[in-house]
Amino acid sequence: MNHTVQPTDPATLPVVNENSVLIFDLDNTLYPSSCDLFSQVSVLIGKYVADYLRLPAEKAYLVQKDYFRRYGTTLRGLMMEHKIDPADYLNKVHDIDLSVIAPSPVLANALANLPCRKVIFTNASRGHASRVMERLGIADHFETIFDIVDAEYIPKPQQQPYDRLLARDGIDPTCAIYFEDMAKNLLPAKDMGMTTVWVHSDSDWAHEGRDDPRIDHETDDLPAFLEMLVNKSMR
Repeated sequence: MNHTVQPTDPATLPVVNENSVLIFDLDNTLYPSSCDLFSQVSVLIGKYVADYLRLPAEKAYLVQKDYFRRYGTTLRGLMMEHKIDPADYLNKVHDIDLSVIAPSPVLANALANLPCRKVIFTNASRGHASRVMERLGIADHFETIFDIVDAEYIPKPQQQPYDRLLARDGIDPTCAIYFEDMAKNLLPAKDMGMTTVWVHSDSDWAHEGRDDPRIDHETDDLPAFLEMLVNKSMR
């Protein structure tokens, strides 16, 4: 989907200081959506559905997408409809090749130069998040991960995981900046008082909500955006 990313006026950016908290989604946010990890995950989800429900691939695909639409994640649908073991599911669907992600020393440097807490907030698993962060070379810059297990398997953009994250980690939403590739996931965060940044994705399904006024900023270059925050915080 074509979308011209609007340039950010540095004057409109918040100042990052020791009281700030940067909250990052993981997939297609910390690395470019062109890496297309989700296609690998989607294939494994389809295989899991086919094997578990003993369905041919084409029927399993329809179930996979139906559960995703109705429950927010295929996992949630499988848990609600079939009482599956979520740990087994998460281990199998995240058994993917991460070599398509290039280490990002520029991202690591920008994170290192921002004097504040940084956390991951993902609908994926902690193990997957840790592997991606290690691959990027940024794991040491994050305080913690809040994953789908911490959210009791209730995915963004439902309200509960946002509430649980802030309560668990003692985050003041008015001091938080939230980065996310799925535009609709930013909207509850803004309603809570966070500054929101949409990290542009080429995936059509990530664009839902992109024109909502609750999105404060957008970028197609996360390291460059973080560098702007660094420059402003150093003034």
